[in-house]
Amino acid sequence: MSHSDAASEREDNNPAGNHRPELLDCCGGLNNVDYSKMDLTLIEELLRHMKCHDFSFCVAAIAIIFNPLFWNVVARWEHRTRGLSRIFGSPYLACYFLGFVIILLNICRSHSITMAMKAQDRWELMDRTDISYIGVFFLVLGTVLVVSSFLALGFTGTFLGDYFGILMDEKVTGFPFNITENPMYWGSTANYLGLALINVKATNPSRTFFTMTGSTSSHLKDHTDKEHTPLDCNYT
Repeated sequence: MSHSDAASEREDNNPAGNHRPELLDCCGGLNNVDYSKMDLTLIEELLRHMKCHDFSFCVAAIAIIFNPLFWNVVARWEHRTRGLSRIFGSPYLACYFLGFVIILLNICRSHSITMAMKAQDRWELMDRTDISYIGVFFLVLGTVLVVSSFLALGFTGTFLGDYFGILMDEKVTGFPFNITENPMYWGSTANYLGLALINVKATNPSRTFFTMTGSTSSHLKDHTDKEHTPLDCNYT
């Protein structure tokens, strides 16, 4: 078939002249991938060191899921009904109370994660000095971001104060918010990762799993024009 015949056939199939690029089906898509030939050695090694059915592991997983669910539900209930503000007679007292509860929950979560780590096997692959140095770097970086965020937002700005009607005069745009929109999120994640790498000699890949999932879940919130992230206290 000549090029002119092929062009004519394409025009017949598209009489409206709608020249859209045809989607390419490379190798028949993912249906033709032979997954049996994939190298899953690293994943198998990780799973071999993780005791997912251990009681302490399950408790830590429940704590990771429950904490952000709790404070998001309570904060949105307060925003709709002003229930806590009426109970305490002041939105500030109510916000301080919720912040205190969040801190206690995070301490309990940290303890449950620590217990889960101690129940796991050791991973010799990460038993290296340079890994510890990298962990120290992430820990310092994360601490700077978290502390500077808390100082910029204040207690009520950090602990969901806008749900209680406590708003700042203007949006915080200085350091560290001029570097990233969510410095406390990234800072807490860096802290979790740093602690995981520093303590990897005494623990295992499960620590990294818990610290990363714990950080991610602790930052599930409703995004508004004010930054109001719960301050993580999992630095032990």
